[in-house]
Amino acid sequence: MSGSGVKHSVWERLPTAFRAIVSGLAIGLIGANVWSVLLIAFGPVVASIAEPVFLVVYLWWASGGGPPARTAEARRRAFRAPTLSPAGWFWGLIAAVAFAASVHAAMVILFRLVPFPVAQFRQGYDLSSIPGAQLRWVVVVISAASAGICEETGFRGYMQQPLEVRFSPRWAILTSAVFFTLLHLNKGWAGLGMVPIVLGAGLLLGTLAWASGSLIPCMIGHTIMDIGLFAYWWTGIAGTFTARPIGETGLDAGFFIAVGFFVLALGACLTSIWRLRRLTS
Repeated sequence: MSGSGVKHSVWERLPTAFRAIVSGLAIGLIGANVWSVLLIAFGPVVASIAEPVFLVVYLWWASGGGPPARTAEARRRAFRAPTLSPAGWFWGLIAAVAFAASVHAAMVILFRLVPFPVAQFRQGYDLSSIPGAQLRWVVVVISAASAGICEETGFRGYMQQPLEVRFSPRWAILTSAVFFTLLHLNKGWAGLGMVPIVLGAGLLLGTLAWASGSLIPCMIGHTIMDIGLFAYWWTGIAGTFTARPIGETGLDAGFFIAVGFFVLALGACLTSIWRLRRLTS
């Protein structure tokens, strides 16, 4: 027992920023990659049964359940309050949907300015070996939920929440968004034009977590966003973006609709975040 006590005290003496970043990366990335391991080891059918079970256990443990008992309270705080008032649910759901819509609208605008690199976006997301359209959709939804739940727990929970307390919400949100962006730069789709979109998504999710006091709206918004990313942009099972850049077509109605939709979606997301902050402050 004395050995575990010494280890605990050494960890506690480390700077808050270091502990928050390391914990957030570990909790987020380890959890999110369990799904990939299950897919490779057992195939899509067994993995699609096992992963939801894992996610339930993951959420239970990350929110303060299970051993070790000495870290239960710290885990509960890092996970943030898991409950929302009826008004919190209302504005949180609007924020989640509007967030996902704004990200996809931003991508449409990007690829009306520059050509859409289909091959680059499809690297590592080939579902052709999975039999049947229904099973492919199951894999897409579970992939999105795994990323949404685990990455939000890690980045907006375990990383950002302690930094909010130790420093300020502004620096905590920026830190989690920067690391969120850096950890996605190794993807084939992470070209120069995608960097501000990923960073913007991280900033919005971090602000939503802080304003609502909960990870639930972030998890929902992230999952909805990723369903669209997996199904449309990355795998093509929901179709392929074929619009040409405005440099070739000129300014057309489709481009102005995308810009207008982006402004409306972003405005709805920011308004909902503001309302959530008023509810929790």
